[in-house]
Amino acid sequence: MGSITLEKVSKSFGEAAVIPSIDLEIKDGEFVVFVGPSGCGKSTLLRLIAGLEDVTSGKIIIDGKDATDRAPAERGLAMVFQSYALYPHMSVRNNIAFPLKMAGVDKAEIDRKIADAARVLNLTDYLDRKPRQLSGGQRQRVAIGRAIVRQPSAFLFDEPLSNLDAALRVNMRLEISELHQQLKTTMIYVTHDQVEAMTMADKIVVLNRGNIEQVGSPLELYRNPRNLFVAGFIGSPKMNLLTGSAAKAFGAHTIGVRPEHMILSMDSGEWKGQVLVAEHLGADTYLHVDVDGIGSVTARGGGDFPAKAGDMVYLSVDKNRVHKFNEGGLAV
Repeated sequence: MGSITLEKVSKSFGEAAVIPSIDLEIKDGEFVVFVGPSGCGKSTLLRLIAGLEDVTSGKIIIDGKDATDRAPAERGLAMVFQSYALYPHMSVRNNIAFPLKMAGVDKAEIDRKIADAARVLNLTDYLDRKPRQLSGGQRQRVAIGRAIVRQPSAFLFDEPLSNLDAALRVNMRLEISELHQQLKTTMIYVTHDQVEAMTMADKIVVLNRGNIEQVGSPLELYRNPRNLFVAGFIGSPKMNLLTGSAAKAFGAHTIGVRPEHMILSMDSGEWKGQVLVAEHLGADTYLHVDVDGIGSVTARGGGDFPAKAGDMVYLSVDKNRVHKFNEGGLAV
């Protein structure tokens, strides 16, 4: 079991309230991602769940039992940090075995658990190597292996891919998602990268200044953002948020239109503008267009769309894909 419930959990450092008050339910086996900009409180919230920080008020319930005052080691959770935190003088085998040896597990059981974790993580051929002989992705897998052997109720990941290059991040994203499918264990994953959140999560928790802005599946947040913050944060490239005459035409204070929901043409359309930057990415072309009376608008076209910087283009809005927001920034 790996259900985790937060009841009015808050955290203050002196006078500063980092987490004002949060209620959240994480079901057994879910892959939940905490996402938001730097300083939004996502890592602090993870550390509260892990027991590495004390709550100021509220309750943390793990598997139906109040764990608010339990020590980290008593919560049945395993944390994987941004830094690999491996012992450089130990082999991969001994790094993975370390928490089991500290817990007094017998050698035969340790060997079995190491073999199982190494097989799952494709580390069998590297068990006798030292961390310095491994790539960044392999080191992160060792850190995950050290967590797996503890058979925790839930895994807590604190921005585990931040130290990897772009290609390795993509690979590790896939590996962690596959690991979740194999283990069926609850995972809570912290990242500032909304692409990671969209591609990995069963459920996303969008945080802003310590508050939960919205909770939902990736597609729910993409299709129905609750407010301007979520609308501008979820999606890559980010949603165009337009006010003035463009919004008034739809009867709203602000409208949001995703770049992929703009219709591009070299010949005709609702708005005419000059291309400031053209990003040709192979399958897609992203145009950043200066539209008179509206400002800069980002639009996605096909990979062979011929526009370049300085060209005049036309844009039209897919009216069925427009998001409307009131003066308070809430979806209407």
